[in-house]
Amino acid sequence: MSTVQETPLTFADLIDQLGVSPKRIRLRPPPETATEQDVLDIEAREDWLFELVDGVLVEKVRGYGESLIAVELIRMLANFVKRNKLGLVSGPDGMIQLMPGLVRIPDVAFVSWERLPNRKRPRVPIPALVPDLAVEILSEANTEKEMERKLQEYFQAGVRLVWLIDPKERTARVYTGPQKHRLLHDDQALEAGKLLPGFKLPLRKLLGKPE
Repeated sequence: MSTVQETPLTFADLIDQLGVSPKRIRLRPPPETATEQDVLDIEAREDWLFELVDGVLVEKVRGYGESLIAVELIRMLANFVKRNKLGLVSGPDGMIQLMPGLVRIPDVAFVSWERLPNRKRPRVPIPALVPDLAVEILSEANTEKEMERKLQEYFQAGVRLVWLIDPKERTARVYTGPQKHRLLHDDQALEAGKLLPGFKLPLRKLLGKPE
């Protein structure tokens, strides 16, 4: 089950519940009726990514700058994970069912072999699994309330570590709980402690030169 259970009475309530701009809420199918199959059908038919929250389709924000950062992080993280035989790394179109009725698409996610039955890659388009690490690369369309909700959902599902990377501020927040984090500036490095022993990525290298 998702973190919010009350049924919204108005569209304004729905916006407040999801914490996103109304421009990102899809009305067909109607809110509270959407399913995982809708997520797949729209992606296949329209090449448009939506997350599924409380039966509502919420547009996944995508941008060129965020994509460049995601690609660089995936490259560095995937090389480390593969070299040390730790698990799998997915990218910004990797749909994950965190809980029944809740589909999120982190920009980058790492799932250890220990969380994968028989250490096999999932063969379904929206696997029911919980990553060890979830990464969100923030854009101007992401609101504070939206990210607070995502943090609650990630940790409620069992995610161990969340990185929120802010390209505009050139910072990263490293969360070990919904309200427990450490702020990194671009002269510091992303690390994952016991989750990925030895992994270290300077934030300045990930974000590139400031504009």
